[in-house]
Amino acid sequence: MIVPLGGLGEIGKNMLVFHYGDDIFVVDAGLAFPDDEMLGIDLVIPDLTYLLENKEHLRGIVLTHGHEDHIGALPYVLKSLPAPVFGTKLTLGLVEGKLAEHGLTLPPGSRVLEAGESLELGVFGIELFRVNHSIPDSVGLAIRTPVGMVVHTGDFKFDQTPVDREVVDFHKLAELGQKGVLVLLSDSTNAERPGFTPSERVVGETLGEIFRLAKQRVLVASFATNVHRIQQVITAAYEHDRQVAVVGRSMENVVEVALKLGYLSVPDGLLVEQEYLNRLPLNRVAILATGSQGEPMSALTRISLADHRKVEIVPGDTVIIAATPVPGNEKMVHRTVDNLYRRGANVFYEAGSGVHVSGHASQEELKLMLNFIRPRYFVPVHGEYRHLIHHSQLAQFMGLPRENILVGENGTVFEFTEEKGSLGGRVPAGNVLVDGLGVGDVGSVVLRDRKQLSQDGILVVVVALDKQDGKIAAGPDIISRGFVYVKESEALMEEARGKVREALEEKLESNISDWSTIKASVRDSLGKFLNERTRRRPMILPVIMEI
Repeated sequence: MIVPLGGLGEIGKNMLVFHYGDDIFVVDAGLAFPDDEMLGIDLVIPDLTYLLENKEHLRGIVLTHGHEDHIGALPYVLKSLPAPVFGTKLTLGLVEGKLAEHGLTLPPGSRVLEAGESLELGVFGIELFRVNHSIPDSVGLAIRTPVGMVVHTGDFKFDQTPVDREVVDFHKLAELGQKGVLVLLSDSTNAERPGFTPSERVVGETLGEIFRLAKQRVLVASFATNVHRIQQVITAAYEHDRQVAVVGRSMENVVEVALKLGYLSVPDGLLVEQEYLNRLPLNRVAILATGSQGEPMSALTRISLADHRKVEIVPGDTVIIAATPVPGNEKMVHRTVDNLYRRGANVFYEAGSGVHVSGHASQEELKLMLNFIRPRYFVPVHGEYRHLIHHSQLAQFMGLPRENILVGENGTVFEFTEEKGSLGGRVPAGNVLVDGLGVGDVGSVVLRDRKQLSQDGILVVVVALDKQDGKIAAGPDIISRGFVYVKESEALMEEARGKVREALEEKLESNISDWSTIKASVRDSLGKFLNERTRRRPMILPVIMEI
């Protein structure tokens, strides 16, 4: 069985379970960022119910690369499922840094693997093969199972001129296709995009030209884990006699790990501390920063608001946002761009400006992967539902029978035998919300309350009742937050207090002493009155004290 717990029907929180008999292993453990409806939520991770119910069968977790949507959930997963973790050198280097922030280390048995190496986990034999993506050390997986070979591409594109000169292992792909593949699981992110995805080197040429023409400082914001992009910024800075400072904790961490492991080549003296920037002429400075997605607390966002302690935009500075907005982040990115323009910066931020290329295969590359592998069954993965459908249509166009193309979502069970592939039942799959230190303690009810509070505010009704005679001793008083300002709406508040008093007296005269019934009456009566008068529905919290 193959069971996706994340990554199908969405971008992010990729997690795929392989289960045969008494053996389970997992591919990736990623996170997603909250959408606009998830007020106050920090992160979203997969629902681990299925794995927790079968934890005694879990043999290990294999990682395809080091992006957050593939490794970000590991600290939360390993706290309850301490299975050994396997991945390439840079991937595990980034994981170790992430685990250290949570006071964790890699579980016993974890180890670094290189592309071309194999691993045995129970009945599964797993071989890593090199692919191109927007981070070094990205791999796909050739998975030997008792019913046949399964190929998982990981996130990939076919880059003929990669920055690190490590091209896709075309020979391995052709060899797998020649031997016969039961199932192909392939990246669907760019399944709607025709043609080929440009090489990462295109960005390097554009960056070099922008650096050449810039009269003052150059600030580049990118995904922290896009090590190839970081290398190209460093190269452009060196060629145009600029020194580089790194701003933003996640960028600093990635640069530190990549330098230590040899994935970045930096000339001596090129990297400087942020404090040193003000001593340099403006045309000798380059800055690498986080915040390409407009995240509220990121370095670039704070710089755009003149809220950063060490970096401030000077009119004439050049800012490059070397990433495209993740769906849902467009407003935040555009707000940041607007603020940068207000401060006099020259901003390069659209894909058409050549400052970013995707790390995912477009349609012609997806076709090429299908032709290399020639699977009997095909399962599109890693994409929103429309991406999966477009990818399945591509597979049909390439000659794969419709009944051999299986499209599912998170929780769908894909069942395969030597003779047949089909959709089975479902397992629990969904979102676990991380809010501060709380994991999973915020659910739909809490989010609904937060939404109501954000839209219509809250009224707290306080009243004291005499314990002896059951009459109102004090109040009712009404405290308003986010609904109306009490001093400016005294008439409305006085009427509201009257409605509360009427509701209380009605229940008390009926000798009803059940607090929940009395509170419900207050909520209903006051809510109806306020809706009629204001067409708003604030949250109403009655507080009744007995004296």
